[in-house]
Amino acid sequence: MPGNPDAVIVGSGPNGLAAAITLSAAGLRVLVVEGADTPGGGCRTAELTLPGFRHDVCSAAHPLALASPFFRRFGLAARGVRFAEPEVVLAHPLDGGGAAVVTRSVAETAAGLGADAGTYQRLMGPLARDWDPLTQIVLSSLRRPPAHYPPGLLGFARDGLRGAAAIARRMTTPEARALIAGLGGHAMLPLTQPPTGATALMLGALAHGVGWPVAEGGSARIVDAMTEAIRAAGGQIETGRWVTSLAELPPARAVLLDLAPRGLLGIAGDRLPDRYRRALERFRYGAGVCKVDFALSGPVPWTSEPCRRAGTLHVAGGYESLAAAEEAVASGRLPASPSVLVVQPSVADPSRAPAGQHTLWAYCHVPAGSGADMTAAITAQIERFAPGFRDLILVSAVRTAVAEQAANPNYVGGDIAAGQQTVWQTIARPVPRWNPYRTPVPGLYLCSSSTPPLPGVHGRCGELAAATALRDVFGIRRLPDIGPAVPARAPAAVGSRP
Repeated sequence: MPGNPDAVIVGSGPNGLAAAITLSAAGLRVLVVEGADTPGGGCRTAELTLPGFRHDVCSAAHPLALASPFFRRFGLAARGVRFAEPEVVLAHPLDGGGAAVVTRSVAETAAGLGADAGTYQRLMGPLARDWDPLTQIVLSSLRRPPAHYPPGLLGFARDGLRGAAAIARRMTTPEARALIAGLGGHAMLPLTQPPTGATALMLGALAHGVGWPVAEGGSARIVDAMTEAIRAAGGQIETGRWVTSLAELPPARAVLLDLAPRGLLGIAGDRLPDRYRRALERFRYGAGVCKVDFALSGPVPWTSEPCRRAGTLHVAGGYESLAAAEEAVASGRLPASPSVLVVQPSVADPSRAPAGQHTLWAYCHVPAGSGADMTAAITAQIERFAPGFRDLILVSAVRTAVAEQAANPNYVGGDIAAGQQTVWQTIARPVPRWNPYRTPVPGLYLCSSSTPPLPGVHGRCGELAAATALRDVFGIRRLPDIGPAVPARAPAAVGSRP
């Protein structure tokens, strides 16, 4: 890049790239600096086991990418990114061969919940209908209330600040109770603790509203589209360069950090006021994960047939088992029977593995900073609901919570959410400030998942931080158009794959 950039972004996760896209679209010269050898942060794909087996390094299913206001404006389909939607969005296998099964249809899902069919329809029906305004609110900076509350938002406001346990108590069947527990477990907190209820309701609404698809070819396809847009606008992306101090960066009017608060303290702590620095030091990180990727010789032989068609599975047994696992992790103990999140992308996207073979993505929660290898426990839990699974394993690759942080410093202690998702740390993330993206240092901003609205591949943390920088530093008050001027490839609709 000739001359100095107008803005520098440190870190190239989806939020750092979203910030770079927004600033580039405003006509600014942008430099992105990434420590890893490839951009993308947790949104990358690699052959982690065997040649020809493409595994998502962290993020795998993408409801937020479809629902995100940022990506809807960006136009992923017009940029050649295709999403493959499995026939069954989500399944939760149970002992005895049954399962809770979620499809895009609320009525069809409810019909499989027996006596809880009516309760589920009353709970999820309005949320599914109002997924768009709900997403607009949840993926905002959480500073302004909505102008009006459609039924789905009213239900979310009523139940979302409760623990998922309170919602599950309204259910009587093992299928419905397990389903709510699995959804709430994504918050990585005990199910009695708010806002696990909000997590369950939001993810359930998206399951019906947009599905939980996988990106064809891997999550890296999303990053490919983002990096192409940055370079097309004249931006530069430099990889393989870890930044340890702001002094290492070229002069720029704005610097945006796609870093956890610990990373901000590491490279700018000497320039931060004491009060702000102490507030960052009080930021709490959540549980870690141990992730295992499997290369399989065939499809997973789930006892429950709908599980074989599911993109995502919560593998833990009933409500009590899942709740006990989350309580154990929160208490600093390894769960005796872990709750395992499984994604089987090749069910919908055969390109992930050689013909007839499959990839499987799995992780369980562990105490922060744990070095425990949970491969055996994860394998046993899957085998419990899919006898014969072990015989299909060609190779597995594990990444412990310690290794997660080593690979991505934003995942402190293996926390892939970049911060505990309590009510307080959702509202005041990372510190209590009217605009959480500004730091007390003029021209220095935070744009990572440690800022509002929440973790996930949606780009809004980066876009909202970039909008703040545009106003503060460059006097630009309106978000620039980030959509493709001319579609690079034929638009691809979201749809089922055979």
